[in-house]
Amino acid sequence: MTAGSAGAAPASRLALICDCDGVLIDSEAVAAHMLVYELETRWPGADVEPVVLPLLGLRIERVLRDTATQLGKELGAGDIDAIRRSVEAAAMQAPAVDGIEVALAQVPLVKGCASNSFRPYVEAVLARTGLARFFGERLFCADAVPNPKPAPDVYLAAARGLGLAAGACLVIEDSVTGVTAAAAAGMTVLGFIGGGHASNAQIDRLHAAGARYVFDDMGQLPDLVAQWTLSATAAAP
Repeated sequence: MTAGSAGAAPASRLALICDCDGVLIDSEAVAAHMLVYELETRWPGADVEPVVLPLLGLRIERVLRDTATQLGKELGAGDIDAIRRSVEAAAMQAPAVDGIEVALAQVPLVKGCASNSFRPYVEAVLARTGLARFFGERLFCADAVPNPKPAPDVYLAAARGLGLAAGACLVIEDSVTGVTAAAAAGMTVLGFIGGGHASNAQIDRLHAAGARYVFDDMGQLPDLVAQWTLSATAAAP
């Protein structure tokens, strides 16, 4: 069975793949605040927040370009680079998502992280929060694939790196961008809305993007993984 196919796998060959920002690290609200602050500083009077928030989950550069286009503004390469550095510096100080360490410790599957951020950032925040022990070198990041999320590239790379079929991977994502990417890769996706940036409106968006179930408390994760493991194992040939 090749990585990227939708077939099931025995329980010993299943994996949990987590997005980083918004799933492992509660950084999306911090990033959003910094993005809005930096743009409003450059564009006084512009109503930035309603444009920025739906774009969270995309690469920062894409968020900035799309926001400028929608508002009829311009950003130079120097501005984009400076804002990206400010956002990453702020996100580096964000805490782990509440309950994630306990939840991961209770999940017996192999674990990987698939992020739209670059690897040095992911390594740093996981090390700082103590979550690196769950993932080891199983980090799959935007700087190692041709196209970032919402393209499926990083999730397909994760399946290859783990030596698994896509159908053997359960993904936790918090953004429409990430859910779209994982679903396009042929993986089962759970949507998480318990981060500091989440809203009730996000539930419908995540379902529409392909999330099978949406939850708001990491205390639910072990049971959700166990239920999926049973169904995936039962479907195995």
